[in-house]
Amino acid sequence: MQRSSRRLGRVAALALAVTALAAPATASAADNYVALGDSYSSGVGTNSYSLSSSCLRGIYAYPYLVGTQRPNTSLNFVACSGATTTSLMSSQIGAVNSATNIVSVSIGGNDIGFANLILQCTLGSCGTALANTNAALPGSLNAKLDTVYSAIRNQAAPGASVVVLGYPRLFSSSGCLGTSGISSSERVAANALADKLDQTIAAKAAQYGFTYKSAIGPFTGHAVCSRSAPAAPG
Repeated sequence: MQRSSRRLGRVAALALAVTALAAPATASAADNYVALGDSYSSGVGTNSYSLSSSCLRGIYAYPYLVGTQRPNTSLNFVACSGATTTSLMSSQIGAVNSATNIVSVSIGGNDIGFANLILQCTLGSCGTALANTNAALPGSLNAKLDTVYSAIRNQAAPGASVVVLGYPRLFSSSGCLGTSGISSSERVAANALADKLDQTIAAKAAQYGFTYKSAIGPFTGHAVCSRSAPAAPG
């Protein structure tokens, strides 16, 4: 289940990022693009990690595809699987500097332990843990997002265009082998937690004037148990 959700999540993020960062083929000015974030940016699930085996970073991740196909663009791709706001600040933010004019970032899911919560669901009951995390989420995450977003906007690259990517709802109303051990009510609660995570990230991104791209719409109909990949938004 975790592998399937990661694979689908990468496709959703790719569609969103291409839409957010695509430029006309006649672009004249050189762009310096830095891709920050967690597994949703590094490319986990593509099964190709030739750029970094430790960070599970590969050439089929959206930052690489966008950064290498967008005209006149240099890419510094530092997203790393498992990243939190703390690890991003210690090992990724240094890639952003005054010459950076495009930044993409997906961060926050590991700070609330989302993957571990889903694992807990497969092993036993997780309803209470999901509800408690949901209730505490804004208070626990807002200050951490402030640290990252402020470092980009107010310190490293004040003039950069920043795209913040959200997280999808992993589950539909249907169950399958991929949702084994996860009850229908737990799937609903997990989606509600994803919604709260996205709402918190979107609100904080807006405070800094960043562009927020939701994964929920493009991902609808392509959750765990689906074999189809999300299409790029129009």
